[in-house]
Amino acid sequence: MKPQAFDYVRADGVAEAVELLGSSGEDARILAGGQSLMAVLNLRLAQPSVLIDVSHTVDLNYVRPDNGYLAIGAAATQGSVEWRKTLTQEVPLLAQAFPHISHFQIRNRGTVCGSVAHADPSAELPLALVALGGQVVLRNRKGRRVLAAEDFFLGMLMTARAPDELVEEVRYPLADGRFRYAFDEFSLRHGDFAIVSVASVVGPNSIRLAVGGVSDRPRAKTWERLQGADLESAINDFAWELGARDDHHASAKFRRQLVRHLGNAVIQKALS
Repeated sequence: MKPQAFDYVRADGVAEAVELLGSSGEDARILAGGQSLMAVLNLRLAQPSVLIDVSHTVDLNYVRPDNGYLAIGAAATQGSVEWRKTLTQEVPLLAQAFPHISHFQIRNRGTVCGSVAHADPSAELPLALVALGGQVVLRNRKGRRVLAAEDFFLGMLMTARAPDELVEEVRYPLADGRFRYAFDEFSLRHGDFAIVSVASVVGPNSIRLAVGGVSDRPRAKTWERLQGADLESAINDFAWELGARDDHHASAKFRRQLVRHLGNAVIQKALS
């Protein structure tokens, strides 16, 4: 299929982008990398009247440490983050997650903010954002607001972004030397969407496990430093809470078992 006809506008700056978004009504969509959006357009799951291209907007193309976060602008590609020489020290969980995301050609073009805005429950970047307790910066003509990652994701392909708001920036907390991080996932083939993905953040007094691909959005749970059977029991309870369902990729039972196995494995990896 081909997309429905639409107007195309290239924004020269973030102020122009939010002005166009606000004046175009609910049928406008932002185009950054387009790796998720173009597939949706071709299937006519989205039928916008206008696309506002921010991919060449210089003031949205940045990746920089800022007040305890790695701040990533809406035009910054996934590759520009993945290939930072300092990423392993800045956000080690992201450094571990990036090789699992599709293929390098997609990461070379796709944007971090675009993946977060698309809100696919199997996507690695939203999962890492929830696991780390990151933030999403939304902007419209009236100003900005900042949401915690867990408040931003509402369901499958659903977020708290209003129609006139641009996902201007996402913020991943910089690494804390007291914490350890680990990521893993199971997919049928490398580059496929994850059947289950998991991320762990282990601190001096806590264990946090985030899971993607099971619920309708990435979900996280934090416990004290449990061990042995207590930890396995807590992960099992979490696996059931996620409400896995059967589909043509995997059964609910298999997904729960993956949560148990991969969840415990990434926690042990972080602990070691």
